[in-house]
Amino acid sequence: MIDTLLIANRGEIACRIIRTARRLGVRTVAVYSEADAGAMHVAMADEAVLIGPAAVADSYLKGEAIIAAAKRCGVEAIHPGYGFLSENPDFVEAVAAAGLIFVGPSASAIRAMGLKDAAKRLMQEAGVPVVPGYHGGEQDPAFLKSEAERIGYPVLIKARAGGGGKGMRRVDDPAEFESALEGARREAKAAFGDPHCLIEKFVATPRHIEIQVFGDAHGNVVHLFERDCSLQRRHQKVIEEAPAPGMTDEMRAAMGEAAVKAAAAIGYAGAGTVEFIVDASKGLRPDRFYFMEMNTRLQVEHPVTEAITGLDLVELQLRVASGEALPFTQGDLQIEGHAFEARLYAEDPARGFLPATGRIAYLEWPQAGAGLRIDTGVRQGDRVTPHYDPMLAKLIVHGPDRPAALKRLARALGDLRLAGLTTNAGFLKRLAEHEGFAAGTIDTGLIDRDAEALTAQAEPNDLTRALAALAHYLGDAAQDGEDDGPFARLSGFRTWGQARQAVRFAEARERRDMVVADLGGSAYHVAPAERAEAGVDIAVTSFERCAETGAITLRVSIGGWQATHHLLVSRDAVSVFSDGATHVLPLYRPSAAAEETATSDRIVAPMPGTIGKLTVVAGERVAAGAPLVVLEAMKMEHTLKAPATGRSPKSWSARAIRWKTAPLW
Repeated sequence: MIDTLLIANRGEIACRIIRTARRLGVRTVAVYSEADAGAMHVAMADEAVLIGPAAVADSYLKGEAIIAAAKRCGVEAIHPGYGFLSENPDFVEAVAAAGLIFVGPSASAIRAMGLKDAAKRLMQEAGVPVVPGYHGGEQDPAFLKSEAERIGYPVLIKARAGGGGKGMRRVDDPAEFESALEGARREAKAAFGDPHCLIEKFVATPRHIEIQVFGDAHGNVVHLFERDCSLQRRHQKVIEEAPAPGMTDEMRAAMGEAAVKAAAAIGYAGAGTVEFIVDASKGLRPDRFYFMEMNTRLQVEHPVTEAITGLDLVELQLRVASGEALPFTQGDLQIEGHAFEARLYAEDPARGFLPATGRIAYLEWPQAGAGLRIDTGVRQGDRVTPHYDPMLAKLIVHGPDRPAALKRLARALGDLRLAGLTTNAGFLKRLAEHEGFAAGTIDTGLIDRDAEALTAQAEPNDLTRALAALAHYLGDAAQDGEDDGPFARLSGFRTWGQARQAVRFAEARERRDMVVADLGGSAYHVAPAERAEAGVDIAVTSFERCAETGAITLRVSIGGWQATHHLLVSRDAVSVFSDGATHVLPLYRPSAAAEETATSDRIVAPMPGTIGKLTVVAGERVAAGAPLVVLEAMKMEHTLKAPATGRSPKSWSARAIRWKTAPLW
């Protein structure tokens, strides 16, 4: 077994690898950028080495700095995780040349599967079915458009390098082909350094089903069954599960055999995933699945395979890299129960899934155990920066069957409490409770079809406001030391009249007052200032406040109905955690409201980033909704549109946006 391991990655995957290494008694070394100096993976490792500035090109993609750190710390092997250098054959060769072990496949295997066009030709030769399309080297736009017409619309433009949905565009109309191709090439160039694209037939009712394979240096290759990754947004996976709903023994055997053939054709050793697109228009049939690509690394969603097989894939990686043979054969493997993984991101579903940055002011995970596992690389107080992917954690659940596992997922998402950042937790919970998803009738278009309902931002109601106002009122009292002693026991006592306090919130640039009347005896009446008749009587049966974070746990009785509520009171807002969603009620500040009104006619970048393209010229008249700017941030492109009809500035140019509030004009 390897004695010392360097993890050439960051975030949750680095932390996840460290946990297995520690269990096996393997010493770990982390690498980090200047932006990650205080990161969780740095604190977890036995040693950590600074490798460069925040930009990935100067740190996590700098292979020579990582190898130098490995040699300096005397490690035996390097684990790449996923992303970054995990599928870079030049890095693999450099690791070997330095006398170190690369925990993953050979450089030749990575090269064979690294470019989608070459990989598909190789798979055809190996007898693995592929999607009809053009996978050649000609890149003239007119030629590619003619190929798209030959294949038949709709088509999918795909970058031949990389993955994660980057450099991918669906085209339904020939008139949109050139602009879609340009966007795909630009994104592929930025993400992978390779603008080369291929064209494929778009499968109308597609399901994304992948097979986990594992090989060793002794010629053994097995598959560890399938994962269904059909629940996607912009070609990026959102919730994955194993096994695939509706999977038959015949289909599983056919897909498993094809995946093993694919791995054996390139002499694969280590963990890998063979991804297939499945035409589910007539159910799952063994003659309707097609090879898409092979990911020659550990996948983000590998925990669901671990859950149904009882295996630790990172441990297997380390053992295979150490020269050991796989400790089982295909016949030894079996599926136990059902598992889901939900990817928690710092992003705003109601605003087109714009990535969010900032500090995690408060974080309380649902209690792990009993079928729930949480893989994360962040803690309360950590800052999410624009430099890296905004994934915060993966929530993995396992149950005896699909309905039980899905119920556990919904409950876990509902119990999550996070403030300071906007996340997709509420969106994930609505997905987990989606009728079609629960029935297993899914395809890659489900989220787009129901996007409005799934991404709708729930507005706070009067009860939410009342609880927020009461928590703020009680929090102030506790902070002032009025939660102990005889005067606290006479809370609300006045020699004349009733104790009343207005808590002022800011909603839609306007002030909304909630009045808290202390009735004495831990009873309160809370009502909107302008609608006293809409008030509610609330009896507080228990109140707990964390002095350090401002977190409040409030047990109340309203008309005989009792429930526990969780809130966070900060200097600027009250956050109410409700069933996976976080309602943030900002406290009203006149100066802030005036500032917002003064700048309301400006287009503001929603996050730090770089302007990659201007779609209008100086002085041009534009209509409301017209695209103005393509912003590159967090490895994705985001299009900013005109909020109203107007004219662009007479003089402007592309420039880096340094601050969140920097106006474009």
